[in-house]
Amino acid sequence: MNSFSLKEKMKFSLLLLLLSVSFVAFNQSTEKCASHKAILYQESLTPGFKELVNTEFEIAKSAMRPKANDLYTIPVVVHIVYNTANQNIADSVILNQITVLNNDYQRMNEDTVNMRSDFDIVKGTPNIQFVLAQIDPAGNPTSGITRTATSSATFGSINFLLGDFSDLEKVKSTADGGSDPWDQSRYLNIWVCNMEVFNTPALLGYATPPTGLPNWPSGSNLGLSDGVVIQYQAFGANNPNILDLGQGALNVKGRTLSHEVGHYLGLRHIWGDGNCAEEDGIDDTPNADAQSNQDCDATKNSCVDNIYGVDLPDMIENFMDYSDETCQNSFTQGQVDLMRGVLENQRIDLIQNNPASLEEMQFEASIYPNPTSSELKVKVKTGDVDELLLLDATGKHVNSHPIKNATTLISLIHLEGGIYYIHFLKKGKRQSVQKVMKL
Repeated sequence: MNSFSLKEKMKFSLLLLLLSVSFVAFNQSTEKCASHKAILYQESLTPGFKELVNTEFEIAKSAMRPKANDLYTIPVVVHIVYNTANQNIADSVILNQITVLNNDYQRMNEDTVNMRSDFDIVKGTPNIQFVLAQIDPAGNPTSGITRTATSSATFGSINFLLGDFSDLEKVKSTADGGSDPWDQSRYLNIWVCNMEVFNTPALLGYATPPTGLPNWPSGSNLGLSDGVVIQYQAFGANNPNILDLGQGALNVKGRTLSHEVGHYLGLRHIWGDGNCAEEDGIDDTPNADAQSNQDCDATKNSCVDNIYGVDLPDMIENFMDYSDETCQNSFTQGQVDLMRGVLENQRIDLIQNNPASLEEMQFEASIYPNPTSSELKVKVKTGDVDELLLLDATGKHVNSHPIKNATTLISLIHLEGGIYYIHFLKKGKRQSVQKVMKL
């Protein structure tokens, strides 16, 4: 065990005492997001990092300019690192999480109707989509999912509670029982694992802010490998694993990843990790004296601000708050501008001429009529697809259809109205996904 100072030993002893009395005390300090602490950890390893993050944040803002709101596509690799069978979450959960992410980042999530009209003046649409990578770093076709069995029961440790991320970071290293990242300039790497401490999640996720500016010290060891890490129970809206921090099951809607990807694309917590005097750097996000605490309290207006001449209440609807996932549903236009500015600058390799987002092979397919109330006709012209899978919006498998003729009929009569996804497969490998709507 690492040696602790007297202060740290006292803190550790106090923690054990609190745990022996009640888990509630520990759970109230569970980190929903540790990205701010990750910045402080990097600052301890490389003095000046926090200032650089601030500088980069301002540079990203200054780089914003009116541009066509093109749809930006980010290729994703999801690394599932598991010690037990329940941690090895199913493909359907991963697909559901990607759907949630896409809906949230294209303002297609159904719960946008729950946003209070107060915020109509600031709402924005990122117009960013995320796709599981089709090509791996070696140029081979891939599902965009890796699975690694690990002997590590958890990557969480008491060291994290003392501000040390070194144990958590082992999930990003094959040599340390995790999974090595794919090219971090070309892929958004997401690790899903167990980070429990004393059998309770110590945090739900953390992410690295964008780096790589010319003024970054050459060869510096930042200590954090680029990407996002998520506690396995907090991943996906259809996850069968219950997320309980000791006070009952939490609502899990897949918004932990929406929040962490916001950090990955340059956003801070909406309350600026401080109080009314602190800013998140975004002009149109309302000030707040502290984060929400897993609630949806719409009565709060904790700070006086002036946004387009209006003193807006605390925005519990914002993905970058700590509010309950059931009330998170929106970004502001200022947040949108910053994220798109980062993709046009610091993270441009994710979206520009990126072979990772290309399909293994180009093929032509048509689906009609779409939307439909009865059946779909799917025509694949090249014959390079041998099976179609139909999944619902939660990632649940509905049915499958082998390709025997040029045109395949898919009946939707027995299904409820809504969004569905057709996956085109060749020898079990997904080649493409297309969205359809049942009226």
